[in-house]
Amino acid sequence: MADRVVPGPVSDDDCIKEAVCIDTDKVMDSCRDKDCIEDLRVYPTQSSVQYIQSAFSVRPRCAELLHCSVQVQDICLNRGYYTVDVTYFYKVTGETFPANQLVTGLAIFDKRVMLFGSEGRVKSFSSNECGACSYDGATPVAVVDAVDPIALHMSISDTALPEPEIEQRSIPEEILSSFSEELSLGALDRSLYVTLGQFSIIRLVRSTQLLIPAYDYCLPDKECVGTSEDDPCTMFGRIRFPVEEFFPPDAVEPDEDYRHLV
Repeated sequence: MADRVVPGPVSDDDCIKEAVCIDTDKVMDSCRDKDCIEDLRVYPTQSSVQYIQSAFSVRPRCAELLHCSVQVQDICLNRGYYTVDVTYFYKVTGETFPANQLVTGLAIFDKRVMLFGSEGRVKSFSSNECGACSYDGATPVAVVDAVDPIALHMSISDTALPEPEIEQRSIPEEILSSFSEELSLGALDRSLYVTLGQFSIIRLVRSTQLLIPAYDYCLPDKECVGTSEDDPCTMFGRIRFPVEEFFPPDAVEPDEDYRHLV
């Protein structure tokens, strides 16, 4: 019996069983970015304000990407192209010097890219949990993949840099709830800034039907292994001793430790 084809690279000797039509999201256009965001204003929590006012300097500890807000707008003068506006919300943590006090705050970064998304005028209707739902196919869907940023630098300034007032923008409630206390969004005597390194991939996708070759049904190769043993010590005895957890590795792959390669 010939070997069954599994997902992955195939050879010319494999026999295509049939051509099948699938409904999927096709990537129309995409881009990747390595943004170095300099002097991004940080709006500290109420308890962090006093530490910032008395600190000589501040060094970065970490930064967490809380949420990305994505909007897509068509470009009237360039058919098939769209602007993708992305707003990144960060939770930034630093440490003051010389008191070594932790300060936390919110940083917001706006980014705009232009991608090709083709054209579509179809309206799709689907029967699911919400009943007969309709989907407007005229505008493609933007998808943003991003990792937590690298906190490169933090600084304190007695003079605020020119920037739009944060009071004019709407901050989602789930972002505010990520902090244990209220944020200080007003003007302060001293302002906190951060420089972040952000990796991201932005793509425009459309729902479409594609004709692809099919080799066979996708069946799992391994069985579901269970146990009827009630003795936890017997089960524990079958677990391999994690030697690598007790001794540092001789080398670290660059992709696994990219945050320290700055």
